Formats: sequence, structure tokens, C-alpha cells
Amino acid sequence: MILYVDTSDVSGGALDELKPAVKRLVDFVEANEPRLIAYNVYFSNDGKRMTVVSVHPDSASLEYHMKVAGPLFRQFVELVTLSSIHIYGEPSETVLKQAHEKAQLLGRGTVVVDSLHAGFTRSVTSAESETRSAQFGARSTRG
Repeated sequence: MILYVDTSDVSGGALDELKPAVKRLVDFVEANEPRLIAYNVYFSNDGKRMTVVSVHPDSASLEYHMKVAGPLFRQFVELVTLSSIHIYGEPSETVLKQAHEKAQLLGRGTVVVDSLHAGFTRSVTSAESETRSAQFGARSTRG
């Protein structure tokens, strides 16, 4: 499994334009990347920072994401400055190249890779996820 996290600073005054652009990107990714386990975008409470978190079953899935969604990243050049990309797992050389290209396109970001030392992954069905969200008071991201 590969966990991908990137963090960007939101350009001043760009939040109102950024949010619908991100929603369109998320819709595109959901429709075109069936292997992707999770793809979530978060904004800090003050709207100055955006964090993208994606979970991939393997490096090939992340490589595919960068290939398919990569052309859409250009629309964010004026809206954000990427500060970091963290990849947890074992990315391919192609993924590393793609991550560095994204960092260069969107800002001054660094690319950091951390290898798995120990852990496990559980599969959660949609019904289980909704039940857990309700139990813990989490808000749904579906609209």
C-alpha cells in the first residue's frame, strides 16, 4: 500500500476559486481511477493550507493517478504553492519522477519517502465506514 500526502499554501484570495476546482478534480479522480482506495482534500480552518491525502493499493495505482490526473494539476498553479509531498511505502522510480515534476510545477515543494517498518491494513466496507462515522460524529463528504 502507498499513502500519499501533499501540503500546499493557498494563495491569497484564491480559496473561493480553489474549492470548486478541487471538487471537480475529486469528481474526475473518482470517475477515472477505480483502484484508488481513498482520495481526500482538507483545508485548514483559516483556509490558508490545503492537504491532499490518497491511499493506493500499490505504486502502480499512484503512477496511474499522476498520469491521468496530472494534466489537471496545471489549473492549480496560480492557486496554491506546494510545500511538500510525503510518500509512505515503496514508490517506483516513475512515481518519484512524477512527484518531483508535480513539486516543480506547483511550487518549491520537497518530496520525502518513508518506508514501512511495521503495521497492518484492515478493509472497511462502505456500510461499516458510515456506521463508524456516525458513531464518532464525523461529517460526510458526500454532497
